[in-house]
Amino acid sequence: MTLTLPPRVTDRAFARLTEIAADAGNAVALRVGVDGGGCSGFQYDIRLDDPAPDDMVLEKNGQRVVIDQVSLPFLANAEIDFSEDLIGARFVINNPNASSSCGCGISFSM
Repeated sequence: MTLTLPPRVTDRAFARLTEIAADAGNAVALRVGVDGGGCSGFQYDIRLDDPAPDDMVLEKNGQRVVIDQVSLPFLANAEIDFSEDLIGARFVINNPNASSSCGCGISFSM
């Protein structure tokens, strides 16, 4: 699997990170990773974390999204967004590499 284009982060996702940082009183980084598991084979790991030296860092207005090197190929061309709807608010991954995903949107297969 080759990385053709890095993942991109929407303005809405960066805006939500700005809100989180204001509530926390400091800058935060959103870590997006891929782990084995879940009901479809792979699952997203989305959490606030400190960047590691070898992470890819996507940054806008002082807010950062970090992705580890192992997860990058799984997230090629993906879009990291923030969604608010009747079921709640969350960061979501629109991943063109996923051949299927479960109903919760956290687990996928390739």
